[in-house]
Amino acid sequence: MSITRHFSDTRTETGRVRILLRAGLVLLNAEGAGWHHSSQHASLQDAALELAMLPQLGADLYACALSDLEEQLAKEGAAPDEPFWGAA
Repeated sequence: MSITRHFSDTRTETGRVRILLRAGLVLLNAEGAGWHHSSQHASLQDAALELAMLPQLGADLYACALSDLEEQLAKEGAAPDEPFWGAA
């Protein structure tokens, strides 16, 4: 059985970005008025890159989502299933 865990959940007046972790996958869900995006990624870096490339995502929501992601990483250190988050 695979358990999905909320890693970050960002909400602003213009939309919502959720990052979920499940069995070695990072799930990205983003939505706003009239649009929705869902994708699966192998790492948080890949999900953050995908988030940056979403044309519907406004700069404010993007900045808040990245800030929330960084805050969560600081609280937990490396994300589960991603021991090399900071490695280049």
